[in-house]
Amino acid sequence: MKNLNILIITGLSGSGKSTAIAAFEDAGFYCVDNMPVELLPKFLELPIESDSQISGFAFVMDLREKSFLSKYTKVFKSLNRKGHIFEILFLEADEEILLRRFSQTRRHHPLSQDKSLLEGLRLEKEQLEGLRNTADKIIDTSHYSVHDLKATVSVIAQKSKDIAPMRINILSFGFKYGVPNHADLIMDVRFLGNPYFVPELKDLDGIDEAVKDFVLNNDATQEFLKKYLDLLDYLIPLYEKEGKSYLTIALGCTGGRHRSVAIAQYILEHIEKIGRKIIVTHRDIDR
Repeated sequence: MKNLNILIITGLSGSGKSTAIAAFEDAGFYCVDNMPVELLPKFLELPIESDSQISGFAFVMDLREKSFLSKYTKVFKSLNRKGHIFEILFLEADEEILLRRFSQTRRHHPLSQDKSLLEGLRLEKEQLEGLRNTADKIIDTSHYSVHDLKATVSVIAQKSKDIAPMRINILSFGFKYGVPNHADLIMDVRFLGNPYFVPELKDLDGIDEAVKDFVLNNDATQEFLKKYLDLLDYLIPLYEKEGKSYLTIALGCTGGRHRSVAIAQYILEHIEKIGRKIIVTHRDIDR
């Protein structure tokens, strides 16, 4: 799936989530109301054609789904680890306003089956407090008309469409030729076994299968890659959420021809698996 914007719309019942998702749909987003949170990762694995005109995805998730509260934290963390960037939009309104809206529409509150409407509203507010605290945007719709809310959401949708995904650059280099001063993250891999001292590998480079096999297929390298890729999976979404446009990850060995190249290629394949656009450069491979 190409890297599209994801918005999760949640909040109090009666706060205008249906109006909000309609506005996102008008802005060209693919929208799903009452999306089961556990299905979200599977949904995002579906193929989307590269020439699709979809601006992004907007999902309404709330307490209508019985398991939402117990599942959303685990699912959202899983999406972050996979590199998905998403915003949580939380809608709320004053208690009196919500009571009036439910009275006008004659709808049932999802938590009021064995309680009064007021008790259901207060319980919902209490249960969603943790999610509210993690939301990227909170909109109080108490004094919004339908048109006001649509206009507000339209602005959010447009800004979301205008945010370009962060470009990730992987760079291999040799310390003997200097450290790249434009790199954001630098990892020294000179602690790994060096193919340079193996006669049949000396004249090859880290793209060659024999060199990759020598560098990658040992316990020390595998343990390093597990820890380092876990770190990258954690950091990349945070850098992108912070608004960073470019991220350069540099891998260095002595000459920049064997170890750093093999590790850079491995990291490239890992990041590409989660649908990221990435460029790899082997600065010193031909020196």
